[in-house]
Amino acid sequence: MPSTPYLLHPTPSDLSPTPHPLHPKLLIVDDDESIRTQMKWALAQDYEILLAGDGEKAMQIMESKRPAVVTLDLGLPPHPEGTSEGLSVLSKIMQFNPSVKVIVVTGNPERTAALQAVSDGAHDFFTKPVNIDELKAILRRAFYVSSLEAEYKALQSEIQKSSGDVIGFNAKMQEMLSTVRKVATTDVPVLITGESGTGKELIAQTIHGKSLRKGKPFVAINCGAIPENLMESELFGHEKGAFTGAHVKRKGRVELAEGGTLFLDEIGDLPLPLQVKLLRFLQDHKIERVGGREIIDVDVRVIAATNKELSELISEGQFREDLYYRLAVVHIPLPPLRERREDIPLLAKAFLDKFSTDQGGKKTFSKEALSSMEAYDWPGNVRELENRVRRAITLSEGPVVSPVDLGFETPPQTIVPFQDAVDTLDLKKAREEVEATIINKALHKHNWNISKAAEELGLTRPTLYSMMKRFGIHEEGE
Repeated sequence: MPSTPYLLHPTPSDLSPTPHPLHPKLLIVDDDESIRTQMKWALAQDYEILLAGDGEKAMQIMESKRPAVVTLDLGLPPHPEGTSEGLSVLSKIMQFNPSVKVIVVTGNPERTAALQAVSDGAHDFFTKPVNIDELKAILRRAFYVSSLEAEYKALQSEIQKSSGDVIGFNAKMQEMLSTVRKVATTDVPVLITGESGTGKELIAQTIHGKSLRKGKPFVAINCGAIPENLMESELFGHEKGAFTGAHVKRKGRVELAEGGTLFLDEIGDLPLPLQVKLLRFLQDHKIERVGGREIIDVDVRVIAATNKELSELISEGQFREDLYYRLAVVHIPLPPLRERREDIPLLAKAFLDKFSTDQGGKKTFSKEALSSMEAYDWPGNVRELENRVRRAITLSEGPVVSPVDLGFETPPQTIVPFQDAVDTLDLKKAREEVEATIINKALHKHNWNISKAAEELGLTRPTLYSMMKRFGIHEEGE
């Protein structure tokens, strides 16, 4: 592959930039020594530069220095005129560490190969001759994403020590986690609300795991899954002979949680007669087993959760207002996944790492797969995301998970005027049409400069390319 200078001006050959020991490591893989030198001079103030002229040297540096980001020329020896060696090195890097952000370097004739590399796990690509400001912007984004993922993994590791937390960088999630940390050290009742699949029980477990009660039981009961005639016994227990079939004395979930935490899931489904008895327990922390007369003191912290609007149930006479105020001393609302889209890639990659390791091999997502997940509304929330990732690992044949593996289809969409999108009653179609229209406007505004359009839209370049492909958007004449 013929080389093209990266910079407009050559750099002095008798000087060498001094690397800063605290700068993040960037590996530059290119068979042209002059290009490596110019790249080093252009970037040495911001990064610790590592250089390799071939795939073998690149992998040696990967193993010894473990850089977070790599720029990889696809034209490497022994076949510098083609792209096969570069794609092979990309595959080896992704197998060694799927978290590495590989930015592929290519000439315009190899644009198809660059897009293939992105599908195979590369983070981004740029073409020669290189605009150095654009390159620096791509690198900053790559290191930023890498740092977020590293921080996520560190937090996740710490969280696992304290019993399965939920994490996210979304502002609502950070606010929620701050509340969790504050209430964990108290004994006040907590009400967690949110759609199905948002992780309400995980939040309850996290509160318990960070509390002084963490060495005691965490007992959960689903108030909507147990028949009404058995619910009182499940909660408070029964004495021998209390009813037909009660052959022995049995403790209820409240007693079994002694010293720990009682989690009442789907509290909105609790029958009204039992709401009265639960309210009495919350007031004095005393219970009576079914068929018994003994008053039993119980030391339990109560956390409740529901996916229903309790205010509506109260107005309909289906839920006691006084019980609501007893339970909701602290109210923690969980946002649906569609309102925290920036957390989707991190959550998806966490599930991917977990399940692919269980099945004996590391995998990674293609850029199209990540774009599909970010664009989807996730009616089943985090639980649906987890299930789709587990399904994809089972169905994917190679190391890269595609949108099809996740159960997504990405046919091109026809762009329609904004006002027509507003008129449709199909919310999914309306959102897609509005997205396509806005993307189209941004591209025209910036004269089809992908980098500038992506920056204004708040997207990465690969994500914008993927969405353009999905919506059938292309520059006239292409």
